[in-house]
Amino acid sequence: MAKQHNYKNLKIWKLGLEIVNDVSDILIDFPKHDIYDLSSQVSRCSVSMPSNIAEGSGRTDKSFKNFIKYSLGSLFELGTQLLVAHHRKYINTETLKKLEDKIEEWQRMTMGFQNRLE
Repeated sequence: MAKQHNYKNLKIWKLGLEIVNDVSDILIDFPKHDIYDLSSQVSRCSVSMPSNIAEGSGRTDKSFKNFIKYSLGSLFELGTQLLVAHHRKYINTETLKKLEDKIEEWQRMTMGFQNRLE
């Protein structure tokens, strides 16, 4: 039988959820005209990160690795979108740096976890 992971106990899931909440907090200040554009995209990809960890946690390690790949893809998408938001002056440099630091930490942790899966 395949080993299952309790996603709620995974540090990568917890930090992913923290990033989602941080992103949600900054989206409040995005301009209302952007609600269906960048704002929506940022929200979806940030939520996708821990969601894919949760969904993959009940699968085989081989399958779980694929969900982690999807999660990492969402992370890279989020990083790009945050740079666009910064360029549009929706977020300041300090906020961008704080999020980028968390994103880098999450990426390191997640890639390390992925490498430990069989």
